[in-house]
Amino acid sequence: MDNPRGEKVAVVDEVKERFRDADAALLTEYRGLNVAAMAELRRALRAAGGDYKIYKNTLVRRATRDLDLELDELLVGPTAIAFVRPGPDGAPADPAAVAKALKEFSRTNEALVVKGGVLGTKILSADETRELAELPSREVLLAQLAGALQAPMVKMAQLLNALPQKFAYAVQALIDEGGASGEAEAAPVAAEAAVEPAAAAEDAEPEPEPEPAAEQTETETETETQES
Repeated sequence: MDNPRGEKVAVVDEVKERFRDADAALLTEYRGLNVAAMAELRRALRAAGGDYKIYKNTLVRRATRDLDLELDELLVGPTAIAFVRPGPDGAPADPAAVAKALKEFSRTNEALVVKGGVLGTKILSADETRELAELPSREVLLAQLAGALQAPMVKMAQLLNALPQKFAYAVQALIDEGGASGEAEAAPVAAEAAVEPAAAAEDAEPEPEPEPAAEQTETETETETQES
């Protein structure tokens, strides 16, 4: 006959190992769930990254006390524990996903009651465990974080792209609001535009003046007098 004490020690060691390896553990009461419902719940939790295990409360108390986890108040009545584990591909555990799976299942199976849990070393009440189910999934949180990091650069690019258009709108708004004063201001602008060609002409280099005809020499004059 097997040593019952040895079996209990093995179970306590197994429970301690599961608590150590899990990122979170959510405790539930399953009183009233039949075999088919339990199988369905296990499939849903496995897909979310959780292992659903049932142990005797006395053995779980012994294991959690050795780990300095105060869970005695939750270990009353039929108790099953959803251990949140990393994914088979090495993906980090997602306690929110497992909490959501429990919440979704309890909507159609009122016999399942979430009693509380452990997140890291923090003891969660039933309300805190339900709040955990309201958190976005890990993938959504990572996407939101990436979006928050990129937001300043995106906003800056949008602002720079919008500057010319907003400047044009602002100028047009000033003209529309100015009315007659806008027209009065347009006159100096027109005068200034008219002055620009004159100023440009003054700044231009003067064209060379034609050279005057060469004066007749005294010899040519005397010759013409004699001929006459």
